Amino acid sequence: MFIHYRTQGIILKKEERGENDQLFTIFTKDFGKLEILGKGIRKITSKLRAGMEIFYLSEIEFVQGKNQKILTDAILIKKYEKIRKNLLKLKIAYKISEVLSKLIKGEEKDEKIWSLLKDTFEKLEKYQLKIDRIKLIYYYFLWNLVSILGYKPQLYFCILCEKRLKPKKLYFLKEGISCENCFKKNKEGVLITPELVKILREILKGEWQILKRLKIEKKHLRELQKISNFYLEKILETQ
Repeated sequence: MFIHYRTQGIILKKEERGENDQLFTIFTKDFGKLEILGKGIRKITSKLRAGMEIFYLSEIEFVQGKNQKILTDAILIKKYEKIRKNLLKLKIAYKISEVLSKLIKGEEKDEKIWSLLKDTFEKLEKYQLKIDRIKLIYYYFLWNLVSILGYKPQLYFCILCEKRLKPKKLYFLKEGISCENCFKKNKEGVLITPELVKILREILKGEWQILKRLKIEKKHLRELQKISNFYLEKILETQ
């Protein structure tokens, strides 16, 4: 007899399987990231279809089959319609899904990640911000996610000499910030401006209100993208 498991989850990805099936990647409240097969879900008559679209928040039920988990029920909770109707917001949602899939490998409950993911989708849905501010939502998610996973960078002291950082030439290494003197000996990292260090410090405080009051220019966003990609690459190399 199969045990039925029930939880909430956000659908991050779906892939076609055969003529009528789909494989879903879902981050759930009680089990972490799961892959669940929806048998016959592509049929027009399937009752599961209504609750299983990309970026839906749904209550799902599944059983553990012989080789994989099988979806048995799906009830839509929230569609996040404003995300789906805004191309920039939709693009950010896909980036969030992609980075989460890269960094989370196994099945493990994590309430902090679930709260961060759900809150991020809520803010992405609700916030009416300028384009640059909307882009910040992705970086807020990324840096707070890596922090939860144990990769929070040191942003207040040089990671090599451990002296308090001064607003001079600074460099981002794979564990955090290095002062100029230490970087000359190490020479593995990228230049980071004191302004971006301040922005990262604010982002990592984990307060959503920061997105509205941060003073950020286009040049800071470009630098934030560069540093974020560099750090994400270094983290993935260690996994």
